[in-house]
Amino acid sequence: MSDSPFEMRFDPRTIKHLGVRMYSTLPPAIAEIIANSYDADASQVVVTLREENGKPAEITVTDDGDGLTLDEINEKFLVIGRNRRDDEGDEPSPKYGRKRIGKKGLGKLALFGLAKTITITTRRGGKCNVFVLDWDDLNNATGVYKPTATKIDQSTKEPNGTSVSLAGLKRKSPFDAHGIADSLSRLFIVDDTFDLLIEASNGDRIAIDNSRRYQTLKIEFKWDVSDTQFVPRNSKYLGKLSGMLMTAETPITPASGLRGITLFSRQKLVNAAEFFSSSTSSHFYQYLTGWIGVDFIDDLDEDVISTNRQSLDWEHPEMGELRTFLAGIVSQVNVDWRKKRKEKKREELKEKTGIDTQAWMNTMPDDVRDSTRQIIESLGGEDALEKYTPVIKALHELIPEYPLLHWRHLHEKVRDRVRAYYENKQFGDAASQGVQIYCEIIRNLTELTDDGMDLVNGVFGSKPFATPPTLQLNTLGTVSEKCIQEGQGHLSRGVVTGFRNPISHAPMDSNVPAVFSEVDCLNILSLVSYLVTRLDNATVNSPDP
Repeated sequence: MSDSPFEMRFDPRTIKHLGVRMYSTLPPAIAEIIANSYDADASQVVVTLREENGKPAEITVTDDGDGLTLDEINEKFLVIGRNRRDDEGDEPSPKYGRKRIGKKGLGKLALFGLAKTITITTRRGGKCNVFVLDWDDLNNATGVYKPTATKIDQSTKEPNGTSVSLAGLKRKSPFDAHGIADSLSRLFIVDDTFDLLIEASNGDRIAIDNSRRYQTLKIEFKWDVSDTQFVPRNSKYLGKLSGMLMTAETPITPASGLRGITLFSRQKLVNAAEFFSSSTSSHFYQYLTGWIGVDFIDDLDEDVISTNRQSLDWEHPEMGELRTFLAGIVSQVNVDWRKKRKEKKREELKEKTGIDTQAWMNTMPDDVRDSTRQIIESLGGEDALEKYTPVIKALHELIPEYPLLHWRHLHEKVRDRVRAYYENKQFGDAASQGVQIYCEIIRNLTELTDDGMDLVNGVFGSKPFATPPTLQLNTLGTVSEKCIQEGQGHLSRGVVTGFRNPISHAPMDSNVPAVFSEVDCLNILSLVSYLVTRLDNATVNSPDP
């Protein structure tokens, strides 16, 4: 229409340098329109992808935001490079209290990287305006471009809102609606007041939310960035950072675009995924993903966000300090991740084998523990648990919990009868019971009724004035055999005097039983077990009539 009231002023080179070349793919350009809808207090944005004969025909982005008046179209939308925060201030939006995303006034030019024709339909206060931006006409203009107007302040009963339609698309391959939805989910943090949908050519609707961003990953661990573990109470960043860091169960492929941490300000991406460190050789970085909100950078006097919103100006002093702080957070997560992974592997190993490896190793002497840990950790790599479970079980059979290494070699006549005391951690009583069992075995062999010192002194010949039956361990034909026989008597008197008597003669509420630790108990029982074993083949010598 020749009487169009709309007018755009520009240097033609601006369109080529900042428009067509700003973005090379569809999602970032579409994200510029979505950001405008967000700033317009829209509660819902629908991106419609229309195809004809299997080929892309049109993309339309529709919102239910505030819309634009005729004056606002000319004075705001059609002004290239207008900083809306300078012109309108940076106060929160009236409906949802949002801080504005848009700042540079260049995003609209990026749309010409996708299409030759852009049609804007906007309604505000019962008035509808429709105008068309054409790439060829715009490129041929000399400083002033007048978009074609198809509706000028036409009365309407439709609610406020705006739609931007892109036709004459440069894209030739069919739309991948789910792929576009995935890409957009990585460019925005969506809150409860903002619904973002993709409508495919077949009518299917795809909701875009924060969970979609990481849906292809199997997340293993998570960390809340705002936790005081990462942001101490005395930090200048307290209350200024938000977000979630995560590690996947398996390495994240670089092609996914998810390896690393993305930064967002005012709900939109401002820095592509990275690690904020010059040293990323550790395999930990293959598993790390997540996002951090750094809204405060939009409040800085100097603009530190690149035009395409893929990186920050890290040379800026504030940003250099932030980078160092973020690298520290990543370093802390690295340490915590390794601890969590070890604990998880231990739990998985326990579930597979029934062995609590940590409790098992804690019972070992230091040298045995270190060697066992090295073996287990060497078998605990990726995907190794299933393969090496039998090896761990076999290792546990060879080196059980260290007390069990003693326990399993005890004579069954002793072990089975003191088990209840030992398992109840009554170690003193278990030791005393072991000695009493030994005395009982002697009485059963000799049919004597004596007990304690009287019994062992008699059967091993230390009471010359008594002539009870004695126990002979061997033929006593050699000096060594005689020493063994004599030693049995000395050790027998020792276990009675040193272990049985102190506990048997102490009141129940005394602390004497507590003097004996688990290791003491096992050592005593091992000695008793040795003495009982010697009796297995002992000969009873009755006194002469």
